[in-house]
Amino acid sequence: MVTQEVKTNIEEFLHQSEIKAKELSLIERVIRVEEELKALKEIEKTRFEAMDKRFTTLQWFTGVGFTAISILIAVFGLFVGK
Repeated sequence: MVTQEVKTNIEEFLHQSEIKAKELSLIERVIRVEEELKALKEIEKTRFEAMDKRFTTLQWFTGVGFTAISILIAVFGLFVGK
C-alpha cells in the first residue's frame, strides 16, 4: 500500500518534471528564435543603410553629370550659334 503510493507519487513527479523540461526546452527555443530575429533585423538595417548611401551617391553623380552636360551644351551652343 505504501509502496504503491510512493510509486504513484514518483511517477507523478517524473511526469510533471518531464512536462516542465519540455516547457523549458520550448522557452529556450523561443529565446533563440527571438535573438536570431533581432540579429537579422540588425543585418537588414545595415544593408538598407548601405543601399540608401549608394542611391544617394548615385543621385549626386547623376545630378553632376546632367549639370556638366547642360553646361557643355550651353557652351558649345554659344560657339556653334555664331
